[in-house]
Amino acid sequence: MKMEDKLTYSEAIAELESIMDEMENDNISVDLLSEKVKRASMLIRFCREKLTLTEKEVGEILKDIKPHDDER
Repeated sequence: MKMEDKLTYSEAIAELESIMDEMENDNISVDLLSEKVKRASMLIRFCREKLTLTEKEVGEILKDIKPHDDER
């Protein structure tokens, strides 16, 4: 099981915000910068995938509950 399997969207956003705060306040050493940027990239990818999947799932749910033309 990958770590991303346990990660929630809210946790990913919170971690991204934390990384951004560190970068904006120059609190990241040059030695850790590459690692933090890689992590941020992974979190952004995770969030995009989660949003895309959720959008598809919600669309399917709404399609199923929408009245068909012959049911009106």
